[in-house]
Amino acid sequence: MSEPIKNRYEFVILFDVENGNPNGDPDAGNMPRIDPETNLGMITDVCLKRKIRNYVETVKEDSPGYRIYIKDGVPLNRSDLEAYSYLGIDEKSVKEAKKKDEHLDEKLRNFMCENFYDIRTFGAVMTTFVRAALNCGQVRGPVQLGFARSVDPIIPQEVTITRVAITTESDAERKGTEMGRKYIVPYGLYRCEGYVSANLARKTTGFSENDLSLLWEAILNMFEHDHSAARGNMAVRELIVFKHESEFGNAPAYKLFETVKVSRKPDVQVARSYSDYVLSINEADIPDGVSLSRMG
Repeated sequence: MSEPIKNRYEFVILFDVENGNPNGDPDAGNMPRIDPETNLGMITDVCLKRKIRNYVETVKEDSPGYRIYIKDGVPLNRSDLEAYSYLGIDEKSVKEAKKKDEHLDEKLRNFMCENFYDIRTFGAVMTTFVRAALNCGQVRGPVQLGFARSVDPIIPQEVTITRVAITTESDAERKGTEMGRKYIVPYGLYRCEGYVSANLARKTTGFSENDLSLLWEAILNMFEHDHSAARGNMAVRELIVFKHESEFGNAPAYKLFETVKVSRKPDVQVARSYSDYVLSINEADIPDGVSLSRMG
């Protein structure tokens, strides 16, 4: 594996949606998620991590070291058992093997981190190892995302749609169309904040500079290969990265996030595009030992 990163990072992602549902809530009929007290739109960290995983899987195509652990149609247990096979053990003999090799947990964890990009990045709970009472079952990843929130309140709209194709012959005798519905957000600009821990990269997963470059690439392009009628037009508008000079950081994360302000232009009553907003970064308030870069 490449050498782990040596610098701590924080970052801010600005992305928007137009006439789409960025993250439906299954407990609310798939309506776009909102904070009920403020009506600000919400998108879960899990949703955004899925986009990043999908991009890496698309561009790397399961090349060595860049496989994806959390993926559709592949039971987690199947991937876990690959680590057992690599070390020449199985579920029945693992406890005995643990007695003979005190570093077994570390070897299993290292195998999973070296082979699966998303474990190396986000960490994972590997239930096969947890059930076997191994200490490597829960891996805390160096990259973490918070929930994304919209800059302004959103008003989800329910759109009724019709289809001329009828499902069954009996239905065709009674009606000429079928009706459905979907939710959209006419426009919303969202902000997500994230963290990259060099300390966890060094001590746990080995997250490297190459992995970091791929992460930035995946964030910038996470919606480019994920277009669908349900999600409308989604795009990452800007990625703002704060790089610390040290492994443990040179300033609290909240102070860096507070330097990034996004506001609607004074003469705009209802925002319907990214150009209706103003992004400002107070670079004078960025502490010494932290550098700023903007992508997108």
